[in-house]
Amino acid sequence: MRQPADPTIWCPPARMQVLPLQDATQNLHSNLILHWHLAPALATSQDMSEFDFLSGIDAVPPTPILIAPQPVLREVTRDVRPEDIAFIREQLPGMFSAMYKAPGIGLAAPQVGLGMRFALVDVAEEDAPREPMLLINPEIISDSDQLAAREEGCLSLPNQYAEVVRPESIRVRYRNLAGETIEHDASGLLATCIQHEMDHLDGILFVDHLSTLKRNMIMRRLAKEQKLGRR
Repeated sequence: MRQPADPTIWCPPARMQVLPLQDATQNLHSNLILHWHLAPALATSQDMSEFDFLSGIDAVPPTPILIAPQPVLREVTRDVRPEDIAFIREQLPGMFSAMYKAPGIGLAAPQVGLGMRFALVDVAEEDAPREPMLLINPEIISDSDQLAAREEGCLSLPNQYAEVVRPESIRVRYRNLAGETIEHDASGLLATCIQHEMDHLDGILFVDHLSTLKRNMIMRRLAKEQKLGRR
C-alpha cells in the first residue's frame, strides 16, 4: 500500500467512530523488528537483541516492484511452508527497502513476483521510528461492523488513489519468522493497510472495490502514465 496522498488520513476523520483495540497493552511491533542478516537459522530472542536490521536498511538495494497489469498480481498465493523461511529471509531486506523508498506503508509478496502468502506493513508516521511488521499466512478472524472510508494507493498502481470502504477494526492471526502464531487487534490506518495487503495475497487490487467505471478510469490513466514513462 502506498502512503496516503492526503496526510490528514493518518487519523480517522472526526465524524467516524473508531473502535478501541481489544488489547491495547500488546506491543506487537517491538516484537517484530526482525533481523535477517543471520541467514537461514530461525530467529531467536537472543539474535533479535544483537542485530538491528533497520540500522542498515537504507543502503539495501530495493527489490523491483511489479506494476499492474502484471499477471502475478492477479494470482492467489499459496501458504508459506517451513522450508520457505530461509528463502523469505533472503528476500526481506530488499522488500523492506523497496517499501520504505517508494515510499509505502505496505508491500505484499506478489508485488515482487513471489506467489507466497506473506506481506510487510509499517504505518509509522513520517519522521517517527519505524515499526515494521511481517505477516506470514495471515487471516482475518474477526472484523467490526463499523466501516471506514479511507483514500488508498498502491505501489503496483503508482500515482493512483481512490476512497475504499473497509471494516474499521480487525483481528488478524498470522505467523512470524520463528513460526509463532500471533493474534493482533488493529484499527484505523493499520487495519486498512493489513486488509489492503491481504487482498494482494488473493489476487485483489484496491480498484476492485470500486465501481467498474472508476476502476476502468484508473487503469486507463495508469496505462497512459506508464506509457509516458512516469513512475
